[in-house]
Amino acid sequence: MRTARVLGMVGIAVVLAGCAEAAETADRASACAQALGLANLNPNATAQEVADQAQQKAGELRDLGNQVADQTLKENLFAIADSYVALEQRKSQGLSDVNDWIQTNAANLDRLRQACT
Repeated sequence: MRTARVLGMVGIAVVLAGCAEAAETADRASACAQALGLANLNPNATAQEVADQAQQKAGELRDLGNQVADQTLKENLFAIADSYVALEQRKSQGLSDVNDWIQTNAANLDRLRQACT
């Protein structure tokens, strides 16, 4: 009887651990989908619109990063948020050349995709 009870408790612990891992995977997948959905900018927007969009996206990415448990994913989300802050600053200062930002953001997105797979 006692052995059955112990085995039952072990079984419940395994199931709960599996549920927690499944929930973390679902949270990670959701965060990845949201982050990748934020990775766009309208090239025809004015400098002020780009700065506003960048500020909004940076905030959303930071919020998302604060919600995930996966450290690699969190770091990638914060790196992308930082790049949007840099873009916002650049656009608000009237700097139009964003080629280096595009390259940096593309590399950040590649790292995010790798963290999401």
